[in-house]
Amino acid sequence: MAPLKFCANISWLFTELPDFSQRMFAAVSAGFTAVEAAWLYDSDLQELQRAREASGVELVLINSPPGERSEGVRGRAAAPWGRTGDLTAGDLGLAAVPGREAEFRKGLDVSVKYARALDCKRIHLMAGRFPEGADRTVAAKEMEAVFVQNLKYAADILSKEGMTGLIEPINSRISEPRYFLDSPHHAAAILEQVGRPNIQLQMDIFHWQIMDGNLTQNLRRYLPIIGHIQVAQVPGRNDPGSAGELNFSYLWDTLEQLGYHGYIGCEYKPLGLTEQSLTWIQQYWAQKNTMKT
Repeated sequence: MAPLKFCANISWLFTELPDFSQRMFAAVSAGFTAVEAAWLYDSDLQELQRAREASGVELVLINSPPGERSEGVRGRAAAPWGRTGDLTAGDLGLAAVPGREAEFRKGLDVSVKYARALDCKRIHLMAGRFPEGADRTVAAKEMEAVFVQNLKYAADILSKEGMTGLIEPINSRISEPRYFLDSPHHAAAILEQVGRPNIQLQMDIFHWQIMDGNLTQNLRRYLPIIGHIQVAQVPGRNDPGSAGELNFSYLWDTLEQLGYHGYIGCEYKPLGLTEQSLTWIQQYWAQKNTMKT
């Protein structure tokens, strides 16, 4: 069985360093060959290009812009979506938000520009939130229709670039109470409606455990449509080696046995410095290297 491939989420890891460019080099120094990030749009694109090329790291995933109404999101005039800041009262994606299709398309264009320049092949197309105070039963039908149409539009744009769009269920019990897409089963049903092979499922094990549990069966059921996986321990969203509900040794074995060949993004909050939170992955790499010899 081939060993699993991990990438460092440099929006969450190596935040001791102020710039994404510096974090790319730090990730390589820590043993990673690939990174992912949330929103890079506040960073100078040419600087990011130079850092990626000089470090030799692969950028495997970025998020679509959260939206121009996000609190704490500030950037240059040409790229209004920047640092994550405080997103609690603003947007968290626009793909399922009625009336803002033009903004979604504008954001998609920005995402594609950055992804193309950085040779990134995956974009997480963020669905967005239910309107404040909305009747979810009433709003859900319209939002789903908008989501499906926007995903079909994105599929056509991304196919010309050789890119894949991803949709990610985010838990509505702890992290995002108003997020539209919170269930792996709902996400799978939407992908069936979209019917495009380059729009796939992003599985964040942290969110799936909180919303649905049953990780083994869900992995087996949905692996054919999973294009990317992310990990963090539950409930603290810390590193996989920390105490919590999940047995990651079992999950690694399961993913290997199922033949998962995509990347696994390390999207977690380190307990202390990032380097101190990497013992678990260093042990995994050491074990696989020992097996090779």
